[in-house]
Amino acid sequence: MENNTQKLIKRLKIIEGQVRGLQNMLEEGIYCIDIITQTSAIKQALSGVEDKLMEGHLGHCLVNQIKKGQTDKATKEILKVYQLKRK
Repeated sequence: MENNTQKLIKRLKIIEGQVRGLQNMLEEGIYCIDIITQTSAIKQALSGVEDKLMEGHLGHCLVNQIKKGQTDKATKEILKVYQLKRK
């Protein structure tokens, strides 16, 4: 779990750099399509981080809740994740 957290932090730092680069592109008046290409890459990168977090949550946290008999809580969290992903 710790190794996965470090990987996610590293990925978020890369995304942070991409966002700063995007700000620079706007300030410099870079061609719109190039900026849109970068925003798409950032969204995909964030989606990848989100997927890894959800994978860990479903694989560990929710499994533990179910083992402890907290099925209502687990069900509500699964539905919440599902609703968030649909937005």
